[in-house]
Amino acid sequence: MGICRIKLEDTVMSACIKMSDGNPGAISVMASMVRDGEKIDPDSFMGGFCNVLELDTLGIYGPRIWMLYKDVCGQDLRVTCAILRANQLGFLSENKLQHAIDNYGEGIDVPALISQVEERLPKFQKAPAEV
Repeated sequence: MGICRIKLEDTVMSACIKMSDGNPGAISVMASMVRDGEKIDPDSFMGGFCNVLELDTLGIYGPRIWMLYKDVCGQDLRVTCAILRANQLGFLSENKLQHAIDNYGEGIDVPALISQVEERLPKFQKAPAEV
């Protein structure tokens, strides 16, 4: 964890641009977080922008945002939000999360982490029922 990029004077857009390092996938993920994050996690402070702040706190920028979303969370925004919440709640260490990003999800049990988050936060959006 280093110095955060987002400053108090940033807008949501300027914060996402700083975080993206020009990576279109990262911009797309953060835009979705801002747009849909509050629906996924209604207890989250600052709605979906809280997820962007969490990425900054963890030092996850640019292509690593996309790697988290794609390689660790299977391109599922709900799962991505749950994994970030798992870290906030102390269920997942920063070191394990960083290792998982660098190694295609290795070392973490994503379904178990989601279950822990859902148990702790009953309003957290459940996965759609499988048909």
